[in-house]
Order: sequence, then structure tokens, then C-alpha cells
Amino acid sequence: MDKCRPSRKQRFCLPRGSSVIAATIALWPHISCAITFSHGDVLRIGQRVWQNECNGTISGLTAWNGGEDFASLGIGHFIWYPKGRRGPFEESFPKLISFISTRGAKLPTLLLKSSEQPCPWNSRAEFLQAQHTPEMNQLRQFLVDTIDLQAEFLIARLEGALPKMLDEATPADRANVQQQFERMSRTPRRCFALVDYVNFKGEGVLHTERYQGQGWGLLQVLESMHGATDAGAVDEFVRAAKATLTRRVHNAPPERHESRWLSGWIRRVNSYSGG
Repeated sequence: MDKCRPSRKQRFCLPRGSSVIAATIALWPHISCAITFSHGDVLRIGQRVWQNECNGTISGLTAWNGGEDFASLGIGHFIWYPKGRRGPFEESFPKLISFISTRGAKLPTLLLKSSEQPCPWNSRAEFLQAQHTPEMNQLRQFLVDTIDLQAEFLIARLEGALPKMLDEATPADRANVQQQFERMSRTPRRCFALVDYVNFKGEGVLHTERYQGQGWGLLQVLESMHGATDAGAVDEFVRAAKATLTRRVHNAPPERHESRWLSGWIRRVNSYSGG
């Protein structure tokens, strides 16, 4: 078996024993949510995220969007800042590389120096000019070859989201948030919706990511759900997500013109239930 691939059965337990999560467990001792994924399940989650974020294209794995100061790489468009640049968004690509490296995957030459190295292209223009260089081609091939490990990284992020959301939720909402999270994480199909939405719109715990005091992340979606059985969980999640995103657009400053994005957001959320 290739050592850089997950085992046939890979267990992801929520939460893991990091120091941040351990501190939260002291407050929430009954957090327990575990699901066993096969390698095929993990790979399918990664491929669906790749489709949603990059249209499933190899070229989409190495992007630098207009008007942004960073590259967006991999199936989750993980952010990579050039040297001396920082912005309001969390830099996630170096964390991804560190995660993949611990799994024994062979890194391309470009990434061998350090997992914390800055993006070597200093601007979008430089990045676009380098699209057909050996370094960029090697980077794209590396990203194609590690779809499953990138999916594992996204699942690991999801594992850490539950304690953060419980900490942010009001005391009256915490039990329901945990129940809805567990409803959605019991099967790979439902878990994909959680993984993709967190990558897409965040955990919903940052006060800087709110309009008129109302957020649009996973926390806000789960707070809007109230089902008690597994039946219909995905459809309820989709309805709650669409309502949450529509509310975001209505609350957004008019100058942002966020209504132009809503139809695409709704299509993405509908994909969770096959609609």
C-alpha cells in the first residue's frame, strides 16, 4: 500500500485531542461524534469539493483570482500569501502542506524548503505568466495526486469546528447545534455537506464575518435546523443553508451587490441533495 494514502478504513473522531479542543471538552464533556470512512469515501468527498470549488478541472487547482492578493490552490482553494502580504483571510495552504507531509507524500521541489514558506509568485501577473513552467506543472500534478489527502485535511478542519461552534452558540442552542452536527456527520454523503459548507462559507464563529449582527456560516445553518431523526437531514440542511445565504444577501451593504452571487451559491447548496 502506498504510504501516502489513507488506510482502507480511516477513522475520524470528533473532536481530536489538540490543545484547543481539549480545553473545550472540559466545558462540553459529552461531545462525541465518530464516523468511519473508507478510502473511497474520502476520495469521493474530495472529488465533489474539487467539482464545487474548481469545476473539477486541473487548471482550477492553481488559481489567483482577480482583485485578490493571494493564490488559491488545491481542491479547497487554500490561500497562499506572497512574502510580506497578509489579509483578513486565514492562510491555509501552508497548513495543508504540513498535513500532507506528515502522511509521507512526496512534495514537489517548489515546496521542499519549508511548509511555512511564502508563495514564490509575488503578484497575480507573475502567477499567470508562470502557468506553463515546470514548477507550476509539478505543483498541479502534486495537487491532482493528493486529492484524498486534501479531503482528509478538510475533514480534520471540520472536526475542530464543533467545539468552536458550541463555544460561540448561546447556552440554549448548544444541545441542538451538537445534535444537528451529529445528524449530518453520520454518513459520508451528509458529512460532505458539512465539509463543503465549512470550506465554502466558514464555521460562522467570527464576529467579523457578519452583516447586521447575523452570520452565514455552518453554525447559523445548524441553529436553523430542528429535526430529531436522520430522515430528511440533508434536505433540511439544504433549506437552512439557502435561507441563511439569502439572509446574508439581504443584510449585505448595497455597494457589495451580493445578489449577483446568490444563484451560484444556491446551486452549490442544492448539489448536497442532488438537486
